[in-house]
This record gives sequence, structure tokens and C-alpha cells, in this order.
Amino acid sequence: MDAEKMDENEWKYHGEGNKSLVVSHSQAPEEILRHLQNIVDFGKHVMKQFFGEKYVHYGEVVQLPLDFVKQLCLKIQSERPESRCDKDLDTLSGYAMCLPNLTRLQTYHFVEHRPILCVEIKPKCGFIPFSSHVSQEIKHKVCRYCMHQHLKVANGKWKRLSKYCPLDLFSGNKQRMHFALKSLLQEAQNNLKIFKNGELIYGCKDDQDSLSDWNELARHLKPFFFPANGMVNGPYCTRTIIKELIHVITMTLLSSTDACRAGNMKTVPISRGRSYCEASAFSKELVRNGKNKMESSGLPRGCLLYKTLQAQMLDMLDIEGLYPLYNRVEQYLEEFPEERSTSQIDGPYNEAFYEKLLDLSTEDDGTEAFAFTKVQQYRVAMTAKDCSIMISLSPCLQDECSAQRPVVLASKSRFTFSVSVLDLDLKPYESIPHQYKLDGKIVNYYLKNVQAKDDPMMSNLFKENEDCTLVLHKV
Repeated sequence: MDAEKMDENEWKYHGEGNKSLVVSHSQAPEEILRHLQNIVDFGKHVMKQFFGEKYVHYGEVVQLPLDFVKQLCLKIQSERPESRCDKDLDTLSGYAMCLPNLTRLQTYHFVEHRPILCVEIKPKCGFIPFSSHVSQEIKHKVCRYCMHQHLKVANGKWKRLSKYCPLDLFSGNKQRMHFALKSLLQEAQNNLKIFKNGELIYGCKDDQDSLSDWNELARHLKPFFFPANGMVNGPYCTRTIIKELIHVITMTLLSSTDACRAGNMKTVPISRGRSYCEASAFSKELVRNGKNKMESSGLPRGCLLYKTLQAQMLDMLDIEGLYPLYNRVEQYLEEFPEERSTSQIDGPYNEAFYEKLLDLSTEDDGTEAFAFTKVQQYRVAMTAKDCSIMISLSPCLQDECSAQRPVVLASKSRFTFSVSVLDLDLKPYESIPHQYKLDGKIVNYYLKNVQAKDDPMMSNLFKENEDCTLVLHKV
């Protein structure tokens, strides 16, 4: 900050302690406002084009009285998860984003008192890299999620490995999708949550004993799937209820949704990579049974999973092919810092930004323009790999289900439903080096500690940086 140009009128008093005075510069709230407006614009002008109008809820920026924000933060502090309490909440700018409550949101007006079940799934990356820039063959065989599981368990983030593999969910094959969803329910980690009338009833407890939790979950779900209103009654066991839930989630995920502009874009052929992951428990079971043909029914083009996968596949070069282009952009910006705003790295995320994403060429012509486009596409792909899908279900009686509302049938009940996508703020440009390092860590850990154990020939190759010595014996 230039001391000569400082203006005391730009500073504002906030409070004080025994030895400290808290003031803030008026530019900070402006920066926060711009950041929040960028998130809204990115949802509105970019992600809405990929997913369609009905499925993206980008909200709006609102200004709140500072006293209200402070009191609210104090009130909720005790309810926040311990692991998040080191993250400070912004209590100084007064700006916030106003979004609909998607655990209750319906695209249709239902009878207000009707109970609502909501399932939130973070599906993660649903394809295996097909880029020729990939340096380790294992990345063409085992998906990122399955490899990362091993590192996360080793680092103590989770106690157990999950059997969930995103490629099974994105396969469009009902059997594989059922297996994927059952695996998510067994080991939810932070990839699955279930809400009833807006209250979290399942998900994200690492020390869970999944059987007793399933019984508890089934107790919550029974009135939805087996309504005891005279028509149906009887003891339905946990397994039956969980099966019903999985069936209903699968059908909503495969339902075709409204048109979106990205539907017209020249798509990355989904068949480019292999359609299954060698580490998936489902694939392993098939191989064990002597079947090595993996059925992949493909996703209906209109469904949200298909659209999510298309956006994810904007990562055409893999982080290994992208990282040198990021360095090219960095070098260029060092020479011409003014180009940072022209290139829209920090926004505005408008129609022009979206149009640039549609260039799917992978032929590097050595230009800065090519590097900029690929970097922006990668950031959008990363966002799609980390988004959440929200499925809201509300029971409806036969005579209420009109043709305008999508309906999904279970054995003894029917639901009107809506599907939404959230967590769509663009991944930061600055996180690319971190992604590159993390990718290396995940792959190296997997090769040394997992693949090496499966293959004794390999284990000798991965002894930590040992010199290789050949000892020749006389024959």
C-alpha cells in the first residue's frame, strides 16, 4: 500500500480490545461484493448453459446490517462442525449470497405440508483420462477417486475405503448404478447426505456403524416408501427400504431434463476413455466371475449426469498436459500484467467467457490464446467434478400426479421430484499448481502402496529411490 496516497476517509471503525483497534479498509467489502457477484454471474452465464435453466440456482447478492451478521455468526458458532471452526466467517463486509433452500426446493408448487426427502450426492469425476499427456499408465486404468481413497485413508481423513466408484454411477447401467449408490450409502464420507424436511438424517459420520445407521435411516424412510395409510402396512425390513431408495435415486438421475445450450455443442465423445475402472469393486467381481465384458449402457443425453460428465470432460489434456500451459500463461502475465483482466481470469464471467469454452481443439499452436482457453476449460471441468446433485422427492397420490410434473414410481408409492445442481463456484486459477502436486502424490502413493502389493513384480520397482544394481550369476 502506498503510504503517500493513503486517505483516512477510506477507513472505518469496527471495534477495539485492550491493545487493539479494529478498522477496515472500505475496499475490502467492494472486493467481497465483486467476488460474490462473480459466483452469481458464473452460475447464470456459464453453468446454466451447461446444465439448463431449471437445474442451476445461482441466487443473488444481498446486503445485510452488520449487527445482524455478527449476532447470527455468534448464534450458529456452536452448531458448526468442529473441523470447520477454524474457518472465519466474513462479518465485516455485510454482503452475502441469497440462495433457495434446496433441501426443500421444488420446481413445482406442492401442497405445503407434504413431507420432503432430499438426497445430496457429490458424484466426483466420472471418466478416466484419455489424454496422451498422461505419464503413468495406471491413470488410464484406475480412476482418480479410487486412487485418492487410498491416500485419504493413509492420511487419516477417513477410516475405511469406500467401494464407490464414480464410473459405475456415470455408466448409465442400472446394475452398476445401484452398486455405486449402495456403496455411497455404506461409506457416505462427504459424498452423500440425506435430509428429511430440511433436517440432515444421514451422512458424513466417519465412525458410523453402517448397519445400525441403515436401520435408523430405514425408520425415517418407511413412511415415504411404505405409507401406512390403510392401503399398505406390514414389517418392511431395512434392506427392502434401502433398495427402494436406490431404485428411486437411479430413476431420477436418469430422467431427461430440459434443454440447455451445451447440448448443442460439439461434445467430447464419452467413449474416448475406457468405460470402467479396474479398481472398482464391481469390475473386480465381474473379472472374478470370468466376465471381462463390462456393460455400459450409456447415459440418456438429456439427464443431469450426462451434462455433468460433458462439463467434466472439458479437462481434455489432464492436469499433466495442462500444467505446462498454466506456466505459459503465468510467464505471459508476468510480462503483460494488464492482460489479466483482458483474459477474464478473474471475471467477468459473461457470455463472452462462455463462448471461449466451446473451442475443443487439443492441437497446441504455441499461442497464449490456446493456453488461456485450456486453463479456463480446466477450471470449469474442475468445478463440474466437485459439484453436488440435489434430488428432492415428495410423495404424491395417484390423482394428484398430473402430466406437468415428473413422477418416479416405487413399489408402493410414487413421488414428484426435482433435480438441481449446486456448488458451482469456479475453481480458482491459483489452485492449478496444487492440483498438479496432488495428482502426483495420489498416483505415486497408489503405485507404491496398492499396485505394488497386488503385483509382486512391481513391488521391487518401487522401493523408495534405491539404486538399481544388476548381479549376474554364472549359469
